[in-house]
Amino acid sequence: MSTRLTVAKLLDAMRDALQLEELGESVGHDREITSPEASSPGLALSGYLNRFPYQRIQVLGETEITYLQSLDEATRTANLTAFFDFPMPCAFVTKGLEPPTPLVDVADRAGVAVLRSQLKTAEFYRIIKPYLADHFAPATTMHGSLADVYGVGLFFTGKSGIGKSECVLDLVERGHRLVADDLVFVSRKGSDVLIGRGHEMQRHFMEIRGVGLLDVPAIFGVKAVRQQKRLEVVVVLEEWNGESPADRTGLDVQRTTILGVELPRITVHLNPGKNITVIAEVIAMNHLLRYHRGYDSATAFNEMLINNMKRRSEDAHRYLLEDEE
Repeated sequence: MSTRLTVAKLLDAMRDALQLEELGESVGHDREITSPEASSPGLALSGYLNRFPYQRIQVLGETEITYLQSLDEATRTANLTAFFDFPMPCAFVTKGLEPPTPLVDVADRAGVAVLRSQLKTAEFYRIIKPYLADHFAPATTMHGSLADVYGVGLFFTGKSGIGKSECVLDLVERGHRLVADDLVFVSRKGSDVLIGRGHEMQRHFMEIRGVGLLDVPAIFGVKAVRQQKRLEVVVVLEEWNGESPADRTGLDVQRTTILGVELPRITVHLNPGKNITVIAEVIAMNHLLRYHRGYDSATAFNEMLINNMKRRSEDAHRYLLEDEE
């Protein structure tokens, strides 16, 4: 779940990036921003307030400011009063423009913060939209370990003590990269991309039972870690009990859903002598072949078998016909 976003938090986080300054009195900082969208008020400044999306932050560019300046003072005051009567989060003025009288005074009386940015309107939108989208993105936390293996994000999960951290540690030792251990924060970008990262306080520490906490970048170097990675394959580690069904061909790809996004799910059964690290590398390489180059080993092998059986059947049928002659 996203934390509550207020005007004060946005101002603190984006003051430098958006080159912000506050106009008028310091009001409305505790107002909550509840929408990931930012929009221009458009016809709302003319007094037409039907379907006005007041829940969004309002951005006044050169077009809006020029329009307000074209109005007589009485009309401008009436329109601005009706505009700021809506419980909007805040209003921005771009391009370092000077807002016409009495915009700031009306906003102050309504308790709405007015912030001015030196950026052009298009540049302002380009920077603030990803910030809002990231904050309001659907998110969850998952127990497991996330590693970057040959550029593929493998998320290892399984019951506590199964060996997830040890597997990822071995992968790091072989030159791959740790993203997060034990607790992974997952957020959805767009409709089908999941991004995983670790807790900011964890800072790429790993807990290895019997050893304790390990500082991975201090031991293996900064190249052994990365801040975030796309989740592409879920690897489930399970103990082998001799009865658990195991996929022998790979033709029936299992799926799991995280935040509405489907990911391939591979179950690896653990038993003495199995090299789980090499298997993880093969899972990553096979994923690259299947989803990035369009080659599926299992399907190719199955087609080869079918073609071979078909050819043998045709040969047998031909021999029968020759014998009858």
